[in-house]
Amino acid sequence: QVQLVESGGGLVQAGGSLRLSCAASGRTFSSYAMGWFRQAPGKEREFIAAIRGSGGSIYYADSVKGRFTISRDNAKNTVYLQMNNVKPEDTAVYYCAADRTWGRVGLHSADPEQYDYWGQGTQVTVSS
Repeated sequence: QVQLVESGGGLVQAGGSLRLSCAASGRTFSSYAMGWFRQAPGKEREFIAAIRGSGGSIYYADSVKGRFTISRDNAKNTVYLQMNNVKPEDTAVYYCAADRTWGRVGLHSADPEQYDYWGQGTQVTVSS
């Protein structure tokens, strides 16, 4: 069993920046692909980005390309989401998730059913 804990959320003005962190338990973190999702009230969970266990393959949703960056530090069992030039439509609860399948990330990574473990989420609110 893997535990994931997100942090770094908060209130930020449009155009500002925020960095989210997701700390994982377990001894096999580097073998897990990791993903970031977000969910606004009344909406379905939306894929943001995914990163291969090694960090060598990254896949982004079109809506965040050029603004958000996913990265990981396997020595710290942590995955990050750097959010730049945030917009009001970025307001949501942000979740990290772990996929035990050790392979490349791609279109399949956008499917929440691909992931085995989820964090509790951290709220990001972007003011106009």
